[in-house]
Amino acid sequence: MDLLPSAHVDSFARDRLPADDRWPELLPGLDGLRYPDRLNCASHLLDTAIAAVGTERRCLISDTETWTYGDLDRRSDQIAEVLVEDFGVVPGNRVLICGPNSPWTVACWFGVLKAGGVVVTVVPLLRSEEIATVSRIAEVSVALCAPGCDTEAADAGVEGMRVVTVGGPGPDDLVARCARSSQRKFATVRTSQDDVAMIAFTSGTTGRPKGCMHFHRDVLAIADTFAKHVLKPQADDVFTGSPPLGFTFGLGGLVIFPLYAGASTVLLERGSPEALLAAVEKHGVSVLFTAPTAYRAMLAMLEKGDEAGGRDPRLQTLRRCVSAGEALPAETWRAWQTATGIKIIDGIGATELLHIFISAADDDIRPGSTGRPVPGWQAAILDKDGRPVPDGEPGLLAVRGPIGCRYLADERQTTYVRHGWNYTGDTYVRDEDGYFWYQARSDDMIISSGYNIAGPEVENALLRHPSVLEAGVIGMPDPDRGQLVTAFVVLRADTPQDEATVKELQEFVKARIAPYKYPRAVRFVPALPRTATGKLQRFRLRDLA
Repeated sequence: MDLLPSAHVDSFARDRLPADDRWPELLPGLDGLRYPDRLNCASHLLDTAIAAVGTERRCLISDTETWTYGDLDRRSDQIAEVLVEDFGVVPGNRVLICGPNSPWTVACWFGVLKAGGVVVTVVPLLRSEEIATVSRIAEVSVALCAPGCDTEAADAGVEGMRVVTVGGPGPDDLVARCARSSQRKFATVRTSQDDVAMIAFTSGTTGRPKGCMHFHRDVLAIADTFAKHVLKPQADDVFTGSPPLGFTFGLGGLVIFPLYAGASTVLLERGSPEALLAAVEKHGVSVLFTAPTAYRAMLAMLEKGDEAGGRDPRLQTLRRCVSAGEALPAETWRAWQTATGIKIIDGIGATELLHIFISAADDDIRPGSTGRPVPGWQAAILDKDGRPVPDGEPGLLAVRGPIGCRYLADERQTTYVRHGWNYTGDTYVRDEDGYFWYQARSDDMIISSGYNIAGPEVENALLRHPSVLEAGVIGMPDPDRGQLVTAFVVLRADTPQDEATVKELQEFVKARIAPYKYPRAVRFVPALPRTATGKLQRFRLRDLA
């Protein structure tokens, strides 16, 4: 793969890109995806927004403060200067950021990129052993950590990694160092469009985490595809959501897309359903990013708070709702649309491909379907040998577009990238109209008595029962059937957890999908194990069983 001359002094990231024959095919993209050879995505996003809306337009909003675009530009300049002058960061060095969704976390992201560094984003829930693993894989030189996270990073004991607290007491804190900086405009490093800007580690439900390397042009490409053609944000929008900035779903939805439009974003340190509803009402939020579980939880709150019927007054400003992380059940989509009048934009993305590549909005939505390929992307249903599967039949989802999987020196590249496509690990069906319908993770398809059963289909049937809050379905080993369809169910508080309820749920499922798919085992649990982005951890369900 021919790459442009790099601005990185430290060539670690480029040296560890996959071999040329292991890259997926990259599509030329749309007109908006033609970027200059020299491109720094941080300065491009900020400079473009400031030119459009000015330095005084509000940008980042938290519980305690509001930053303008000028504030973010100035403070990220200060961080870049401190990184270079105080810590000797040179272009290409990896800098870890571990903190809550806050203005200073965003400023760190921009500051590292302005200095020509490579951002390594992690969530603040990580413990020292996990931070150590990520930091050693990426050979991190500096870690910028919020209070609490700094202790975990220090305890990680990574040789050569300097841990710097952000927002703590004392003169060595990053915020204090910024106050002592020269306050001059920082000369942003003129990186190449194909210099690595960030290494995003897979959320990792199992196994050693994989570092996904993304270029400066990739950061802009997700805005010029999904945001531009599906989300269609406006300058007067106010964004908020639950996903952490350490995950690419949150980074795109709460930072890149708002700034792309010159809009503002409300950053919540705790994005619970209750906090989301409160933020929408308090700040006049118009664009909401969260997971299907949160939408379902908020529905229960709306039912309690809006007995007179009609749209809950707390949601009057909402115009766009986006769901990702796992498949959005059709029943949840319809219930939200009935309660709020808003059609949730569902989508599938991947850390390997940075953000959403299949989606649909407005009248193009078909409830229960993920949608169609986002403009600039292609998707196909293939078998393991790369042959197309007929419409209507399940197969492996494969996608390609302006961004491709590039694992950091990881042999699993050959599993994700095959035949020029990115294989996402999902089983899908494409219908004759080109819509894609999620079936299951490819390794989570249940085979029982010779039948292929998609766990999410059974989950969706269970979720239609009024007593079910959450449901997770897996296959457990069974000597007679091979696998037994097993459901883990979270019930409403007033529902008895007894054999009569088990029978009621089983009959309910049989009446709505093919009877052979019903859960032969039902277990009631207080909560389902999920990642920070709301993704169901099926391997932990197996542990529970």
